[in-house]
Amino acid sequence: MGPTLEDFLMTTDRIDRTVAWEALDSRGRPTVACRVELENGAHGRTVVPSGASTGRHEAHEARDGGTRYGGWGVRSAVAAVNDEYAPLIRGMRASDRAEIDAAVEEHDGEPNLSRLGANAALAVSLATTVAHGAAENRPLWSTLGDPAGGDAGARRATIPMPMINIFSGGAHAGRAVDIQDFLVVPLGAQSFAQALEQVSDVRAHCARLLDDRGGWSALVADEGGLSARLGSNEAALELLAEGIERAGFAPDAMSIAIDVAASQLVDGDDIVLAGQGDRLSVDEWLDVVVGWTERYPLVSIEDVVGEDDWRGSSAATRRMPATQMLGDDLFATNLDRVDRGVSESAANAVLVKVNQAGSVSRAGRVLARAQDAGFATVVSARSGDTEDTWLSDLAVGWGAGQIKVGSTMRSERTAKWNRLLEIEAIDGLPFAGASVLGGTA
Repeated sequence: MGPTLEDFLMTTDRIDRTVAWEALDSRGRPTVACRVELENGAHGRTVVPSGASTGRHEAHEARDGGTRYGGWGVRSAVAAVNDEYAPLIRGMRASDRAEIDAAVEEHDGEPNLSRLGANAALAVSLATTVAHGAAENRPLWSTLGDPAGGDAGARRATIPMPMINIFSGGAHAGRAVDIQDFLVVPLGAQSFAQALEQVSDVRAHCARLLDDRGGWSALVADEGGLSARLGSNEAALELLAEGIERAGFAPDAMSIAIDVAASQLVDGDDIVLAGQGDRLSVDEWLDVVVGWTERYPLVSIEDVVGEDDWRGSSAATRRMPATQMLGDDLFATNLDRVDRGVSESAANAVLVKVNQAGSVSRAGRVLARAQDAGFATVVSARSGDTEDTWLSDLAVGWGAGQIKVGSTMRSERTAKWNRLLEIEAIDGLPFAGASVLGGTA
């Protein structure tokens, strides 16, 4: 009997060469690009994303400082890949992705990867993940296996429900309004293709409404959302609700999500809405948000209070049990923080961003822990993203259920939507549907 496919892969999927270089993200800032080449000729290439509204508890991103690119250069992180990680992982098998991630993390030596930079570690992790898929000549999503990296078996692969940006404020749009993102969730869609078509229609109606009210729909924010100085945060909700109605959708078929990114609004013990001149206690702020859930089809709220306000997060989840209460800065894709959130009922859903964790394995363990605890999970892009499409495959292969990428324009956003359309058309996977949201039961 001749050698099996497994025998072949064991001798040929070993890493031969790893090369990193400085590239640009969607905001024009430098980031780390990396290519991992295998002995069998397969390779994986990736360009690492970066956030704008970053939490204090994220893995540490290495930046050079100085005058190049306003201090945003990443030559030190590139050197870390080329000089330290490349020789470390040479000869290791790409299919042993968790072992490679562990070796990289041990070599850095700091829990938040601050010695050499999480962007350096993630470049290696992502490029290796893509190379593994290429070596097996299979869709990337189908090679991911158990997100926790164990032997429990893969979760059911599905096309995720999208959460799509329509209006932006906060750090993504020059603080045109205080709240960072106003999004829609196409709960009535029966397929991903239909979901994208429906949301595009809503965005077009909102753009016309914005123009009619003296705005300029040609202006877009970091993630492709519309940007305008509206009178208040609620004015954006009103406009979005009207756009949904004019597009012909009932509230239960096209609902609203918001990303408050409240850590940027915290001043001492208060929440400050500078755009409308309000200073509110956390309890007063929650009264406002509860009122919004009663007046608008608001099904998901992200980071409603500051990143370290566990009491406020628990209170918000208790007061709005029918709403998906989503933690981003609160959890920072960190396993210990998710464990605390589960024990304190500080949310019912976790946003997963691989660059917050610093490796695909770490992010996968966070997603698995959240799902095992009964939390909903949302795989998310960053505001400074790239043309890569691996995020779509992660959301599918991990069975995340939901994905948050940005709006329906800007090519770094549409690349990920287009990849999901491809997976749906070619691989025939089922659409997750509305049941994947947290807090809606």
